Amino acid sequence: MRTLGFFFRLLPILLVALFLHYVLPQHDTVQITSTEVIRTDFSSYNRIFYAQPDSGAVEQPTRDLRLINTSKIRTYLLGFIPRDRTEVMVYRNEDTGWIWPPYFKFDSADLQAESAAAARTEGWYSITHYGWRIRWASIYPNAVAISPVDGPRPGIVPWFNIGFFVFLFAAFFVIRGMWRQFRERMIDPSLDAAGDRMDIARADLAKRRSGFRRWLDNWTSKDRR
Repeated sequence: MRTLGFFFRLLPILLVALFLHYVLPQHDTVQITSTEVIRTDFSSYNRIFYAQPDSGAVEQPTRDLRLINTSKIRTYLLGFIPRDRTEVMVYRNEDTGWIWPPYFKFDSADLQAESAAAARTEGWYSITHYGWRIRWASIYPNAVAISPVDGPRPGIVPWFNIGFFVFLFAAFFVIRGMWRQFRERMIDPSLDAAGDRMDIARADLAKRRSGFRRWLDNWTSKDRR
């Protein structure tokens, strides 16, 4: 039972962590090998992982999907420590527009042209993206921007994510302090007053019961006489 309670307390934290890992920007160091456009039919379980059509296009059950094929440097610790090996990684290239997540990306066609030009070189690039690569469900991370880097170990610092988590922790402690002050000033006095009223009511009820018992004992003693 204790293990089950621990699981239910841990579950919301795990869901928030997965959500943030999906939507926050990540940086991969890659060599772009090619670009392509495929016709995609979305299913009920992978549709939510795709963005809207390009700005100005009409939503259809199937549509063309731009892909960027790369050779990616493998990493440890969520991308912070690069390894000496590479792996194949495929990114989709979709507009996010004004919807969630708020990357406000409207230039997927331009990004595809930049990627096609980069594929004709052997240089290294940093791809900023969000999302996951789930092969069995045909889900790709969405590339947001590309920029050339000096080599396979550029030492990119995720300043946005660092600032976001600093803000998140600061907001948590501020809200926690405000809640404690509100509870001490408003909720705790109300609960104490309610408890005092219940104690008075219980004492009054006990007093009435005692009086009724004395009255009942008085009548009982009269009947015995």
